[in-house]
Amino acid sequence: MRQGPKGGWLILLSLLLAFMLSAIPLPEMLQWGRPEWVAMALIYWVMALPERVGVKTAWICGLLLDLLQSSPLGANAIGLTVVAYLTTLLHQRLRNFPLIQQSFVVLMLIGILQMVRHWLQQWQGGAAESLIFMLPSLISALLWPWWFVVHRDLRRIFVS
Repeated sequence: MRQGPKGGWLILLSLLLAFMLSAIPLPEMLQWGRPEWVAMALIYWVMALPERVGVKTAWICGLLLDLLQSSPLGANAIGLTVVAYLTTLLHQRLRNFPLIQQSFVVLMLIGILQMVRHWLQQWQGGAAESLIFMLPSLISALLWPWWFVVHRDLRRIFVS
């Protein structure tokens, strides 16, 4: 039996918070280490509620993130869609992993996102010369346990 729109506002609020955190200006030296907030929100919601949040949501969020970051239209959309698809494939396993193991999977998923973006930037001729572009995946993985616990507790209170 399918649930109604119960808790849909929480998903939207979570994604909105992720977009706001992605838009906060940071000093130049901290820009490379900005966590992938939108990707982390999508990974969580695809893992927790794959019947409600999936590839279409990732595509829309990616296009909005492209507009927000003034990046080439479709760069984030392609990356987030790949991440959402892989998370959908793994969601039943991910739910059972301990937080440390989930963090490693998040490291890999966001690493894939970073590599897709890097590849697209390289294709356009504006890519970084070092592996510093992978730093957000490491920072996001370190923040994942906190992000997961907060979202899980909110979902248990308001959605289930």
